[in-house]
Amino acid sequence: MNAEAKRLNDLTDKIIGAAIEVHRALGPGLLESAYEACLYHELVKARVRVERQKPLPLVYDEIQIGCSYRMDLVVEGAVIVEVKSVAKVERVHEAQMISYLKISGLRVGLIINFNVRNVSHDGITRRVNDFPED
Repeated sequence: MNAEAKRLNDLTDKIIGAAIEVHRALGPGLLESAYEACLYHELVKARVRVERQKPLPLVYDEIQIGCSYRMDLVVEGAVIVEVKSVAKVERVHEAQMISYLKISGLRVGLIINFNVRNVSHDGITRRVNDFPED
């Protein structure tokens, strides 16, 4: 495993550990915004650089389109974290993550669904950007 892959794996382990702490304290059933705020707090407390509601501009045909997406959390400028509180992570959530990875050029994304009994077993979806650069 190369150094960058190890760094990203260590970082996702740290994010997942923070998510487990939040889920342990709060359990399922709250709004996504509550989990996002608490996960942000846990990551800051762990001295991890994290941006919340980071804008993601859309560029089409070499122009920036007025609409802008927002990523829930971007950790260490390398991992996108989308926070969910849904019965089941659907294909649309995964498609959104794949699009965010492609548009941002970042390598790793985590979808964390807090509306599950065991977040570490049932609540983590990891995606890796393996799209070729244009």
